Amino acid sequence: MARKLIMMRNIIKRYYIGQPNELQILNGIDLDIHEGEFVAIVGASGSGKSTLMNMIGALDRPTEGTYFLNDTDVSRLNDKQLSAIRNKEIGFVFQTFNLIPRINALKNVELPLLYAGVKKKERQERAMELLKLVNMDDRYTHKPNELSGGQKQRVAIARAMANNPSIILADEPTGALDSKTGHLVMDIFHKLHDEEGKTIVLITHSPELAAETERIITISDGSIISDTGKTTKGTSESAVSETEVSTE
Repeated sequence: MARKLIMMRNIIKRYYIGQPNELQILNGIDLDIHEGEFVAIVGASGSGKSTLMNMIGALDRPTEGTYFLNDTDVSRLNDKQLSAIRNKEIGFVFQTFNLIPRINALKNVELPLLYAGVKKKERQERAMELLKLVNMDDRYTHKPNELSGGQKQRVAIARAMANNPSIILADEPTGALDSKTGHLVMDIFHKLHDEEGKTIVLITHSPELAAETERIITISDGSIISDTGKTTKGTSESAVSETEVSTE
């Protein structure tokens, strides 16, 4: 059995604590994700999936509960430590790409390596290698405004891979793209999973995208209501139907 990369126990998230408008968004989430899994987390707007994504991505801390990421207790880290573990362990891919507009594709991919203190020659070589992986090495001198949406997202995926993170966390990665381009972007995620062995967590509201993954976790009203196709790497316990995915 593949080892656990993510282990969450009784994750509760509240906002406005102690105030009349106190709000509980996550209601005791228990979640394990193993190395090499391709997982979708799905749910309607307001279901809590974005808050759960922020927890997984170490962008926020739980109010209660524990979260171990690659054997590190993330729930106990301070802001500086959280920033360091995000840069080391997690590659983020966002719907809006989040590329730096004033620098070219190569330098965008280099950024996490720059923050990690990698020397110039090494980080340039690594960035070019990753751009080649996503078929963008012929556009390395182009700035984001010279790229299409699909090209921007491929650069963003290359950047997410820069520090060889434990997990790729993709938040609605095809949401700003047409369906054809979205399929091309999903093909890259499959390539990273199948050929590079990457653990990928996909946050989406789309049953069609979720159905491309090995395992679908459905969240509603701050709780996990189904976990279908639960896997260890390379194995699946059950088939996934679109009907199951779309249950809110």
